Amino acid sequence: MRATDLLTTAVGNTFRSKTRTILTILAIFVGAFTLTITNGLGTGINRFIDSTVASFGASDVLTVTKAEASTGSGPRQYDPDAVSSKQGGAIRPGGGSISVTALTPDDITAITATAGVVKVEPVRSVTADYIQYNGGTRYVASVGTLVAGQTLQLAAGAAPEDADATPEVAIPQELVTPLGFADAADAVGATATIAVSDPLHEQHTVTARITGVTEAAFATGTSVTPNAALTDALFAVQNAGVPQGQLDRYSSVDAWVATDATTAQIDEVKSTLSAEGYTATTVSDQLGTFTAVINGIVLVLNAFAIIALLAASFGIVNTLLMSVQERTREIGLMKAMGMGSGRVFTLFSLEAVFIGFLGSAIGALAAIGVGTVVSARLATSLFADLPGLDLIAFDPVSILVTTLVVMGIAFLAGTLPAARAAGADPVESLRYE
Repeated sequence: MRATDLLTTAVGNTFRSKTRTILTILAIFVGAFTLTITNGLGTGINRFIDSTVASFGASDVLTVTKAEASTGSGPRQYDPDAVSSKQGGAIRPGGGSISVTALTPDDITAITATAGVVKVEPVRSVTADYIQYNGGTRYVASVGTLVAGQTLQLAAGAAPEDADATPEVAIPQELVTPLGFADAADAVGATATIAVSDPLHEQHTVTARITGVTEAAFATGTSVTPNAALTDALFAVQNAGVPQGQLDRYSSVDAWVATDATTAQIDEVKSTLSAEGYTATTVSDQLGTFTAVINGIVLVLNAFAIIALLAASFGIVNTLLMSVQERTREIGLMKAMGMGSGRVFTLFSLEAVFIGFLGSAIGALAAIGVGTVVSARLATSLFADLPGLDLIAFDPVSILVTTLVVMGIAFLAGTLPAARAAGADPVESLRYE
């Protein structure tokens, strides 16, 4: 019997006992469906991280700070060199305010001299009082600082240009209607007023052209994004009257390494800076914990799917053992006519694999259909504020691997019945009633 004949016969034999086979396929379907959905969940979230969150900075930029001051719950000693670092605010990932030791010009010189570092720029912090358009209502707003290499997610317009000497700003969607604009496109090109207070609490205003409107993703709703010219102007009026020596104190700096630097080389730079009393992190470091948690959840869900598949494998064993018993005389006849034990083993193994294929294929197709619909509904309701998020996305390679895994489990489950059929004595099988 040729290979094609074996395959055709195996497919035909699969549904001799339709009810038993369908129940077994349904058991496999549950495991394959769950496995496909959970993998799709991991794929969707990780794609969102890559396309949106990972745009928070370039891979060749390190955020460098000095040793953090004590953040315990009890009293801590006063540190005259400590400054507040709003890591994250609205733009920088990490969020929250912490106390760090201020970086001085000497620190910047030391970081610049570190082997592997090609450029260093201090990060200047600006605290705004409000933003206003055309003399209208004033709204509280924070001023975010772009992580080097960040790509803004825009609903309209373009990102502020650092190369432009004119103050420019991008405002968030949440401020569009309150400020008095009809929509995001209407805001582009308008002039907004941003107010800051100096150390003597005297308020100063700076006007800037709105170049774009940022989408609401992981950013705080009322954070505006300035270009370098606007940051300079706000920083200058905010620190009016402050001695120059006090101005040159920064919570963090951005340090560039070579664009072609390897992971090992970046790690070496981080180790060198750590030995000198600094803490250096990349965007990947900041996102690593979040990604690890997501992958951990997916692995746990996959474990439940594998358990369901293992339970289904017992159904395959039962189905094929019953089939071997019912076809004992047929097996004896096939062997009496010259079919070898290997061919018999292959025939029953193919039946098991075909059952696994049907269950996994139907489960994968159902998962794709359900996942696509659910993801689309969530994108317009619960996750409407996270543009670009497809909660459940499907990778063809992942689906193929899942199908092959299920077929492999089915093959292993079918080896016992197949081995029993292959080892049957033809004479005794022909006598079986």
